[in-house]
Amino acid sequence: MTAIPSPGSGPGTGPGTGTVPGPDGGDSAVVLPSARSAARTVPSEETGPEHAPPTRRFLARATLVTASLSVAGALLGLVRDQSLARLFGAGRDTDAFLVAWTVPEFAATLLIEDGLAFALIPAFSMALARRAQGAPGDPVRSLVAGTLPRLALAFAAVGALLAAAAPQLVGVLAPGLRDPALAVDCTRLTATCVLSFGLAGYCSAALRAHRRFLIPAAIYVVYNIGIVTTMFTLGGRWGVRSAALGVAAGGCLMVAIQVPSLVRQLRNRRTAGSGDVADAQPLDIVLIGTVLLFALCRQSQVLVERFLASNLPAGAISHLNYAQKIAQIPMTLSMMLCTVTFPLVARALADGDTERARTRVERDLAVACCLVLLGTAAVVACAPQLVRLLFQRGAFTAEDTAATAGVMRVYALGLLGQTLTGVLVRSYFSAGRATWYPVAAMTAGIAVTSWLGAWTVGSWGVTGIAAANAVGITLTAALLLSGTGPRSVPIRVRRVLREVGRPLPAAVVAAPAGALVASRPAGPFAGLLAGGATVTVVFVLLGRALGAQGCAPALQFLRTLARRLAHAVLR
Repeated sequence: MTAIPSPGSGPGTGPGTGTVPGPDGGDSAVVLPSARSAARTVPSEETGPEHAPPTRRFLARATLVTASLSVAGALLGLVRDQSLARLFGAGRDTDAFLVAWTVPEFAATLLIEDGLAFALIPAFSMALARRAQGAPGDPVRSLVAGTLPRLALAFAAVGALLAAAAPQLVGVLAPGLRDPALAVDCTRLTATCVLSFGLAGYCSAALRAHRRFLIPAAIYVVYNIGIVTTMFTLGGRWGVRSAALGVAAGGCLMVAIQVPSLVRQLRNRRTAGSGDVADAQPLDIVLIGTVLLFALCRQSQVLVERFLASNLPAGAISHLNYAQKIAQIPMTLSMMLCTVTFPLVARALADGDTERARTRVERDLAVACCLVLLGTAAVVACAPQLVRLLFQRGAFTAEDTAATAGVMRVYALGLLGQTLTGVLVRSYFSAGRATWYPVAAMTAGIAVTSWLGAWTVGSWGVTGIAAANAVGITLTAALLLSGTGPRSVPIRVRRVLREVGRPLPAAVVAAPAGALVASRPAGPFAGLLAGGATVTVVFVLLGRALGAQGCAPALQFLRTLARRLAHAVLR
């Protein structure tokens, strides 16, 4: 299995400086390596391949591997949602499971994707730099020994607490739910993912710091395979509880596929010294707090939506869930480049090269916004065809398709805000220091979402909830963009706004043109192909005419990704 290099595994890419005694000195805190002590260490001749400077070829390969496996995981996620819709429909049972699904949704964001990774990846990168520079002992093993047992204990304790408090949690999340007992059973099963997701996120951070991107990118593939397999195996006997049991099984698979690779990385590296414990410093609790609070606030949009929808007719939560899953695919795809370049921005700031960091962030914004605007136009144009093709079978009726497609079109209006928020927040935390501004910006967005959703749900139903989501996240993106400067990478806001604004008219024109063409064929597949092709052609022609700089690299990325995926499927 070929290892794909990961950028930024060099000195000075993580939070904090200075040293305190390690475990042998009596300090009981979770410990992270010190950047300054790494900088003072004499370089060693034994520098592994993970310390070579990143190249354009590296960026292309790492992004392509991450995107390909992420798309595969997303497609399997659609298979999972299709299976859920086919087996259990969009009624009370599915609503009960989707309340319990809140736990893995939050755990994935906090422990794997955006939360803990912002602290762990820089920490492992600094430990690898200290190892390469000849620090005594093995700083990487010291980091694992000082952090993993304590974090695993914390994950297990939180999971047990959630399982015990499942009745109260369901009452808070969905007070109007008609079958709370079923939701409680499902929540107790999904609560196990706090431990499994925490361990999976820890392994992913360590492997990426070692420039091993392939296996961490595949975790959602095995996760969704576990859920789908369990649903079809036990669905007839356990009902929708089988989906919750599948979450528990899938979480274990996420850990299982990563542990052998991580153990090899820890065993195969020779230490530079005689086995002394490397210098370490306490975990930056303030940094962890700001990172986790931001991720928690962002994910709480789901809580607001399900709380408001719990008093609507049965199936409302399901329609919101299916619409959001499809609508968010363009945003997820547009963020793949930023997943790879985040360590590069952190390293540039640690080296004092603000210009390099600013150029990288502005380029990421241009490409990501082009990708997500193209995806937004496609989702708005082909929403009925997408939902009908993916979900309309079994217990999922034509009425469910119409309701889900309507909600999905409204959700899509917030995709640009979602992408801007995802790119910009990385620039706030890439310096490895705590900042409360992103938390405040996200809190303001959530407040607007809650107020607007409560105001519109009575008259507009689920469509009002989706509109409130779009407005709230767009406000957060605007606040993050206006707040860049001393708190973040000092990007040129006017230049970014001009670059984001160029492809926007192309998306506005491409969406209705694609919708008109997509409605002509009778079948959903033919309509999707015709509408998608129309959206792409109109968007590309207008985007290039308007001078959008992100169009060319965005299209190149999509062509390469499509070619690789086709090769993987057809070979």
